[in-house]
Amino acid sequence: MRVLIDTNIILDVLCGRKEFLKASATVFKLCEIKKVEGYISALSVPNIIYIMRKELDEKKVRDILRKLTLIFKVVDLKSKDLLDAAYMDFKDYEDALQSCCAARIKAEYIIMRNTGDFATSKIPAIPPEELLPKL
Repeated sequence: MRVLIDTNIILDVLCGRKEFLKASATVFKLCEIKKVEGYISALSVPNIIYIMRKELDEKKVRDILRKLTLIFKVVDLKSKDLLDAAYMDFKDYEDALQSCCAARIKAEYIIMRNTGDFATSKIPAIPPEELLPKL
């Protein structure tokens, strides 16, 4: 199964967000052991780095990035994605870009918490706790 993982799911694990940690860590682990083919958008990487640099030194942040790229495949943004997202029926441009990336890699799901924002997405968005039962 191929899934696109939202930035916040990654940050739940990296920042130890207690309220969301268990479900997000399960998705993280499924990708790590290759039971699920996990992808993150290139758009997510600078956001993750920005947040992590507030708490960690550059060496630790680079190490985290290296580990993330071992667990997840990074989906490059294409110029077509940038234009297509602008014409999608999404309130948030960044969400539209995530949907474009998910569609291009033929993901089965986008894993995120704010699934309501993806009602018009071609790829269904599900919260992390709903992934395991779908395997």
